[in-house]
This record gives sequence, C-alpha cells and structure tokens, in this order.
Amino acid sequence: GMQREKILAQAREMALEKLIDNILLEQKAAKLGITVSDEDVNKAMEGLLRDKNISVDTLMATLSKEGTTLDEYKNEIRSNIIRGRLVEKEIRSKTTIPEKEIGEYYSKHRDQYEGKEATRIRQILILKPKNCDAKTRETLRTKAGMIWQRLKDGASFDLLVTEYSQGPAARSGGDLGFVEQGMMFPAVDTAVSNLTKGETSGVIETPVGFHIIRVVDKRGAGLKPLEEVRDEIVQNIENEKINKKYREWLKELREQSLVEIKL
Repeated sequence: GMQREKILAQAREMALEKLIDNILLEQKAAKLGITVSDEDVNKAMEGLLRDKNISVDTLMATLSKEGTTLDEYKNEIRSNIIRGRLVEKEIRSKTTIPEKEIGEYYSKHRDQYEGKEATRIRQILILKPKNCDAKTRETLRTKAGMIWQRLKDGASFDLLVTEYSQGPAARSGGDLGFVEQGMMFPAVDTAVSNLTKGETSGVIETPVGFHIIRVVDKRGAGLKPLEEVRDEIVQNIENEKINKKYREWLKELREQSLVEIKL
C-alpha cells in the first residue's frame, strides 16, 4: 500500500516536472525564434525508424502496448529537437574549452589512452560467399594461392590489390591502417605478430575469406599521442560541460517562471 503509493506519487511528480520542463523549453524556444515544423519531426522519426530498422506498424504496436499514442511519441521527438536546438544556441556556442583543460583531462585519464601494440597492414582479400560449399572454397583457395605465387615471383602488391582484392579496403590499396593486436581474426593476428616490417604472409583463411597480409609498419604499445586523441577528449569535456550547464540553465528557467505546482 504505502510504498506503492509513494512510488506512484514520485513517478507522477517526475512526469509532471518533465512536462513543465518541456513547456518552459517550448516557451523559451519560441522567444528565441526556434521553431520545429511537422516535417522536421517526421524526418527525425523516419531517421529513428531507419536506424532501429523497424516499420511504422511495429512502432504503433509497441506504443499501444506501452499505453501511448503516435502523437505523444511525436511530441516527445519535437521536445527533443527543441532541446537540441536550444542547447546548440544557448549553451554549446558559448562553451569554450581551454587548451589547459585538454592537457589536464589527458593526464588524468592516461590509462584510457594506452595504445596496444599495433601493426599497419595492407591486404589482398578474396571473399567467401555466405554459404560457401567445399568446391567453391577450394576454387577460391587456389585463386589466392595463385596470387601469392605471383607476389613471390615479383609482381607488385599494388597491382595485385587493384586486380583482385575485395572488401572494404580494396579501394584504398588494401590499406587497413594501424590495427591493434586482438582486433583481427585470430589467424590474422597470429600471422601478423610473426611478421616484421615489409614482410608478407602466406594465404590465411578466416570466416570471411582468404587473406594475404603485408606488414607496412609496426609500433609498440605505449601512450597514444595527445594529438591523436584530442578530438575525442574535446568531445568528452564538452559533453560534461554542456550537461552541467544545461541542468543549471533549466533550473534558472524554472526559477524565472516560478511555476506553481498545485498537487
């Protein structure tokens, strides 16, 4: 009895506060000339559905299960867009991050920026189709073997990448950039750790296909240089600051409007 009542009362109060915040935000947005059209809301909703890969029908079913309507859902989206635009205009644009803070954050979170041993690799990859049968697999293995033989006979890696390689890095000359130990398929990891700079592997089979790997460069474990993680740090500091400022700003808005809550 009592406990449940208390929880319900708290939930009601939270919902009410959220409602009031949304009204305050809408008023403030209107004052600043920030408007959100139905088209904005629909676009945002389509984007969300696309990201989550669900249809409008599925959404409707989920909403009705949760006891809410499409209109309420759209209002929620509208409030989020308004909030985002207000934060952009009122807070983010006025948030600066001094160089000193970036350095301090970096020192304080050093452990997050310890890089593992990494190898810059290029690959020639022959993809295996999804449900690859034994015959196809052998054909592809033979093809990879033939490419490897050509490399051994002195054909250029560049040429063979262009001619044969498939998969995501094929367009960029097979260059996968620096890859940390443990990020690749175990068979590739093992081969790479046994190769030195400039060496090329044999044909390696993984679940995706047949790889021939060339090691372009290696770097040891150690601290990633600040320049490399700078953007990420700026993002983190900015988010912390913005959240804090937003809460203060909202509190101010509430105080200015002196909303009386008659419960």
